[in-house]
Amino acid sequence: MPPRDALRDAINQAYLADEQATVEQLLDELTLTDTATERVNQRAAQLVAAVRERKQEQGALDAFMQEYDLSSEEGVVLMCLAEALLRIPDADTAEKLIADKLQAADWEAHLGKSSSLFVNASTWGLMLTGRLVELGRDTRRDFRSGLRRLVNRSGEPVVRTAIRQAMRIMGFQYVMGRDIDEALDRAEKKHNRAYRYSFDMLGEAALTWPDAERYLEAYRAGIRAVGKRRGGDDIFSAPSISVKLSALHPRYEFGQREAVLRELTPRVLGLARLAREQDMALTIDAEEADRLLLSLDVIAAVLEAPDLAGWDGFGLALQTYAKRAPAAIDWLAEVAARTGHRIPLRLVKGAYWDTEIKHAQEEGFNGYPVFTRKANTDVSYLACARQALAHRQAFYPQFATHNAHTIAMITELAGDRLDYEFQRLHGMGEDLYGEVLAGVGFHAACRVYAPVGSHEDLLPYLVRRLLENGANTSFVNRIVDDSLPVEQVAEDPLAKARSHAQHAHPAIPLPGAIYGARRTNSSGVNLANERALGELAQAMQTYADCQWHARPLLAEGIAKSDVAPVSVVNPAQPSSATGTVINATAEQTEQAIEAARAFAPSWDATPADERAQALEQAADSLEACMPELLALCVREAGKTINDGIAEIREAVDFLRYYAVEARSRFSEPMPLPGPTGERNELSLHGRGVFACISPWNFPLAIFLGQVSAALAAGNAVLAKPAEQTPLIATRAVNILHAAGIPRAALQLLPGDGATVGARLSAHPAVDGVAFTGSTETARLINLSLAQREGPIAALVAETGGQNAMLVDSSALPEQVVQDVVASAFMSAGQRCSALRILYLQEDVADRIIEMLAGAMKELRLGDPGLLATDIGPVIDREALAVLEAHVARLEADATLLARAPRAPADGHFFTPCAYEIDGIEMLEREVFGPILHVIRYRASELDAVLDAINATGYGLTLGVHSRIETTQRHIARRMHVGNCYINRTMTGAVVGVQPFGGEGLSGTGPKAGGPHYLLKFATERTLTVNTTAVGGNASLLAMEN
Repeated sequence: MPPRDALRDAINQAYLADEQATVEQLLDELTLTDTATERVNQRAAQLVAAVRERKQEQGALDAFMQEYDLSSEEGVVLMCLAEALLRIPDADTAEKLIADKLQAADWEAHLGKSSSLFVNASTWGLMLTGRLVELGRDTRRDFRSGLRRLVNRSGEPVVRTAIRQAMRIMGFQYVMGRDIDEALDRAEKKHNRAYRYSFDMLGEAALTWPDAERYLEAYRAGIRAVGKRRGGDDIFSAPSISVKLSALHPRYEFGQREAVLRELTPRVLGLARLAREQDMALTIDAEEADRLLLSLDVIAAVLEAPDLAGWDGFGLALQTYAKRAPAAIDWLAEVAARTGHRIPLRLVKGAYWDTEIKHAQEEGFNGYPVFTRKANTDVSYLACARQALAHRQAFYPQFATHNAHTIAMITELAGDRLDYEFQRLHGMGEDLYGEVLAGVGFHAACRVYAPVGSHEDLLPYLVRRLLENGANTSFVNRIVDDSLPVEQVAEDPLAKARSHAQHAHPAIPLPGAIYGARRTNSSGVNLANERALGELAQAMQTYADCQWHARPLLAEGIAKSDVAPVSVVNPAQPSSATGTVINATAEQTEQAIEAARAFAPSWDATPADERAQALEQAADSLEACMPELLALCVREAGKTINDGIAEIREAVDFLRYYAVEARSRFSEPMPLPGPTGERNELSLHGRGVFACISPWNFPLAIFLGQVSAALAAGNAVLAKPAEQTPLIATRAVNILHAAGIPRAALQLLPGDGATVGARLSAHPAVDGVAFTGSTETARLINLSLAQREGPIAALVAETGGQNAMLVDSSALPEQVVQDVVASAFMSAGQRCSALRILYLQEDVADRIIEMLAGAMKELRLGDPGLLATDIGPVIDREALAVLEAHVARLEADATLLARAPRAPADGHFFTPCAYEIDGIEMLEREVFGPILHVIRYRASELDAVLDAINATGYGLTLGVHSRIETTQRHIARRMHVGNCYINRTMTGAVVGVQPFGGEGLSGTGPKAGGPHYLLKFATERTLTVNTTAVGGNASLLAMEN
């Protein structure tokens, strides 16, 4: 067996492995003889045919779920309705949700589709009333008379209790019991005794330590209850309990690895010891890809405990849609050999596929952690099954599947062995496994994975299971669909995968290609991959003691100056210098303006494609320089690692996006329609000289966004960075110069507002100003531009906001809290888009505030250069003083709701806090930091709340958390804001995806990173040519009769 380090590295290497090469390798490992292949296919087809013969026994609910599966809009409607209704405490919001969901769907399309009378009766009710009608037993028995009664009662309103009752029926179908005792009672009933059981104590990830304690106690109680009624001859046939590690620790994430291993491992070890005492098994559930390595570390630590030696009841679930699964199995085999354990290994296909695809795209990874085709996942599952069976001493294999072909293939691979089992979900696959347990040629036992929990805990699980198994591509749904041939349902995934010349799905581009051929997505760093993280840390270490230097960069080169250099300090360690800056003088500013004016026509005449190529070259260089730029962002701007990476990526996106826009809009004139004999065209040109005045909160992204837009449009640029962050700006300008931007086209003028900024806005040779900063400063610049002599200059201003988030009682509290924490406190609240005012509907306010307070206690403040740090410092002492003064006022006029752990004493750190206030009118201006103001409102007061927010005059960002689409649309229509975000965070706008910018006091527009932005940096010219001036209209005369 390879060394442990090599096995670990193989997991990291496979994280985002090339799908083509990976699938080809897996297929090579799974070659069967023709005879064996025929046996497998025949056995699979027999299983499907047998299950279809049982179809007439299908229950009413099964038929209903088959008709309204997640492949139909109506199925989604019913699930959204049911999922949200059980959480809504107030009647008004519940009624709104019912009306919102049921009236929009096309129920008529489902009428007569099912052979079940119950389904057709239900459909009539939905269609005629637009509402869900509760059907009595008489209606189900006698369809005709029931339908007549239904028509007569068609005006009957839906009551929430009826829908809750429907959910209870579904709960009985998919959940074994409301508590462990009820689940055990059901497991002991006659028809259930053929199965083994693994009980899953339902619960989502803990956001707070009280949540984690509650889940821990539930697991302990479950283990004791199962232990009292333990059955089975050995540990592998004994019942087991499944545990989610994210339910046991509120910060179960790779960035918090040290704390997780220190705090979570003893909790899991305690559960394992208790399970051993009860002579039963314990299984660690699989979760998202970025948690795999963390889970393996916890599992290995538990298996290494000396007092668990000889006990083979500690196992795990592994998702085989992950490209790392085979490498993880090899690593686990080494752990098993080293510790003397035989590990129960539950193979599942995977439950977070859509999440993993989206996450990889958002993060700019160079591949996906999961396979993009279902057939490839099936192949991986079979390869992992073969691997698990081959490691006989290391694993007790458990195959969780509802796929007939997979069952047949595993039976073939296992031969005469009996030391493995199949698994199915409670409520699914019963007919299939009825055939397996009774059929000839199948030897293995079957275990039911049985969820246990209340309706509140059931809902997220239920939706995930139905999404996973209810979609029309799912085997569970297709196996009973008579319209599909048996051969198609029982199709061999190996043959299907081999039929694909391209193994990656052609409709799912790699993360780098999601914007199409014209623009490459910016590259991110996979911070949950030890190899990528190690390489980044090592490269950043090179700059740990580096000193950078900034000074004016003028057309003729680095300016000579008698001005003394000033230290630029690290906001996390003000006693430590990051470098020095020599600020521009008034004379140098004048000199730069004149040089820019002289060079502007030449740069404007440079073909747009050349300008674009230089910007794209600079974007590539930024990515290559990421370690240095990241070190600079940490040490000069106090950015955390995550924030720094995001900022560099945004800068790259700006450069590439504006390059594409320049090619599209500035390369050729646009022909315009007109009369024959005349040519009309419209062309875009640079305005001349543009001053770009950027802020310290995004010293690279906004700086380069302004500069690259002005350059792309053909302007000569004078860049004035924020006084606090000149070093990042200097490095960025150096990169642009090296990429081919002439020095005279881009000059850097570090300095203060009075010396540099005021001169730029007042000078008649400056044709436009791009400014991002406070509303007050924007007003002064606007005044200065208006009062000067000369042409009217353009102003592109992005300013602040009083950004609110509205949360009604239909929202999911856990998602609200996560989004509030991210929107209000990350980046130390120093984003113009950050959440400042949280409006909570009073019916859910107490619960959300309690959860928010618990989540805030888990925030980590400190050294921004550490991956575990969530929040770094504010920019300087002045910013800190403003925040402290505001809190002093809140202490007198508001109620403290929650505060994060105390900030470090050294450095410009401010402790995030949340205060309840009476109304938005208490806030006279934007407070730029991690202070959240909470206001309660009644559902009936929603319009008054919207009016109050609009009345502030600001209009930058707005967040809405509601499951009711009519509410979402109503708010979006009423609000005067530039960016409205629904059911997500309200920060982190992506270039070209969410163009960013406000209205009113929040900016002039157009939006940065949007298709209209470059137009503000350009002037338009029309050319009209009389093409008949030389005599006759040749094009008209040449036409045929």
